[in-house]
Amino acid sequence: MRHFLTINDFSKDELLEMLSLAIAIKSQHARGIATPYLSGQTLAMVFEKSSTRTRVSFQVGIYQLGGFGIFLSNSDLQLGRGEIIRDSAAVISSMVDMIMVRTHMHERLEEFARHSSVSVINGLSDAFHPMQLLADYLTMIECGIFVSDAILDSTPYKSKFHQPIVAYIGDGNNMANSWLMLASKLGFELRLACPKNYMPKQEFLALAQDNAKKSGAKIILTDDIYAVSHGAHVITTDTWVSMGQENEKKQRMQDFKNYRVDSEIMANADKEAIFLHCLPAYRGLEVTEEVIDGTQSKIIEEAHNRLHAQKGVMVWLNRQNKKNII
Repeated sequence: MRHFLTINDFSKDELLEMLSLAIAIKSQHARGIATPYLSGQTLAMVFEKSSTRTRVSFQVGIYQLGGFGIFLSNSDLQLGRGEIIRDSAAVISSMVDMIMVRTHMHERLEEFARHSSVSVINGLSDAFHPMQLLADYLTMIECGIFVSDAILDSTPYKSKFHQPIVAYIGDGNNMANSWLMLASKLGFELRLACPKNYMPKQEFLALAQDNAKKSGAKIILTDDIYAVSHGAHVITTDTWVSMGQENEKKQRMQDFKNYRVDSEIMANADKEAIFLHCLPAYRGLEVTEEVIDGTQSKIIEEAHNRLHAQKGVMVWLNRQNKKNII
């Protein structure tokens, strides 16, 4: 049984297979061609943490693939009333074909997957946000900022750069961790600028550095936003205060005040650089309005690509699990 809990669980070729599927399915949908690859299948969507993009993209995605999505919030589930995870996972997985879980703690997601008889997909945890990263990379591909012979061979897109450079500015959180996994698996240059007390955890840096030895990726970690943005092809950031960190807001506002993406940072990047943000964004804090609403911003395309990237993942997992059964 294959689950998708983190990008680190997959090889470069597997990740590119998912992205190629996403591109093909998106193209079919744009041309009005039906894509019932998961006809009659049911996706349970377990939300221990609220969401806009994750809920809409998964529910619409499974519908467009010919299946049906069930939204399950914490208030709907016995999980929210104290039922142990292994019981909920065993029962829910006995009735559906796939499960997406969005949770506060990655350990809960891992336990849920251990006791599930069907594939479990990470819709977000405190450690990783892998579906967002596949959508981000799909957006990079469509903008001509990527490195992959496999993608070049199977799609009409062409890369404008020999090696893409991604600059992440802000909190060393689940988004930073996921960028570390993607860059180190696919083999591109990732530069992270985080305040000294908000660097990614050493365990995730170590994973990325180990992957990079095989892929040729370059990982740079600093607190200098001008160094990371210089000549970069992608500038990306995240909110300074995520859900559950409200009690840290005052301190975080102070600690991150010099980590705002503004027109000066974008001017320091490559002239064809794009701006990405997983959303929701707080204009005037981590990014200025002129950047997020500017011509280099691809935030709407990026959010839309959650739909197609996740369809690629669901179809890929379904095919892999069928192979395992056979």
